[in-house]
Amino acid sequence: MAHHASAEKRDRQNIKRRLHNRYYARTTRNAIKAVRNTTDKATAVAMLPEVFSMIDKLAKINVIHDNKASNLKSGLSAYVNKLA
Repeated sequence: MAHHASAEKRDRQNIKRRLHNRYYARTTRNAIKAVRNTTDKATAVAMLPEVFSMIDKLAKINVIHDNKASNLKSGLSAYVNKLA
C-alpha cells in the first residue's frame, strides 16, 4: 500500500496504462491471428500493412520489445509469401 501521495498517483497511472496496453496488445494479437487464419493470399496481403502498423506502434510505446516486433513481422511475411 502506498504511503505517499505521489506513490498513490503512480498507482492510479499504472492501472490506467496497464488497461490501455492490454487493450492494444489484445487487439493486435487478434489481428495477427486473423492474418494467420487467412488462406487467401490477396486478403492476407491487404491486411499486412495495417497489422504491421499495429505491431510497430506497440514496439514504439514499449508494450512489446523491438526484436519481438521484428520477429512477428518476419513470421507474418513468411506465412503470407508461402500462400498460393
